Amino acid sequence: MKKAILASAVITALALPLGVQAAESSDHTFTGNVGIFSNYVFRGVTQTSENGAVQGGFDYAHASGVYAGAWGSNISWLSDSAAYTASSLELDVYGGYKGTIGKSDFGYDVGGIYYYYPGDKNPGFISADTGEIYAALSWKWITAKVSYAVTDYFGFVDSKGTYYADLSASVPIGKTGLTVLGHVGVVKLAGDFAPGVSNDSLFGYTDWKVGVNYALPKDFTVGVFYADTNAVKASYTFLGSNWADNQVGVFIQKTF
Repeated sequence: MKKAILASAVITALALPLGVQAAESSDHTFTGNVGIFSNYVFRGVTQTSENGAVQGGFDYAHASGVYAGAWGSNISWLSDSAAYTASSLELDVYGGYKGTIGKSDFGYDVGGIYYYYPGDKNPGFISADTGEIYAALSWKWITAKVSYAVTDYFGFVDSKGTYYADLSASVPIGKTGLTVLGHVGVVKLAGDFAPGVSNDSLFGYTDWKVGVNYALPKDFTVGVFYADTNAVKASYTFLGSNWADNQVGVFIQKTF
């Protein structure tokens, strides 16, 4: 009898953690991230005049593939370019649906994002707020993506319909904790800057980026990157600096 009671107690003790784990499992996942960057570069162009940025966001994902999130960073490009009298924040809100194709290594992601820039515009400038829809196809560590502007594109007049196509790779190097990053993208601006002068001829470009990330304990990551473009120099030169040329950055980030 004592052996039976002991056996029953052991079985109960072993089963309890499994039961607790099952009870705690959920279809809902919440994650966050925060980081310090020496330079905030977006599509090859510095958003902070090559100065530092503090960035962070929160994400929600459902087991069905539905996701949503918000992300923010300090910026200075709108005030530095005199488009806004004051604007120091970018806030992105996004959502979509992603999953895998059968049991293959192929994945897909479709959704939308809205870039919001609070602040006061100077006369003659339009809002930099931008809405995009996007679709991406991935295979293991390679992702191809197209983003399409459903509003005017970041303050460019008559630019609804602009698209950005990019190809990115994120390749882990064995069990070293190192990940090598590569990226190339193309901005094709819609609309005309002036009669007979297209936005794309002045502001369209190709950008590329390479970098290395290293995973640290406790979900920290450090990294370094280099980005560049073939943008028309005069179109992106402000305060005596070409914002679309030779961007370098380092960062430390934590996910939780």
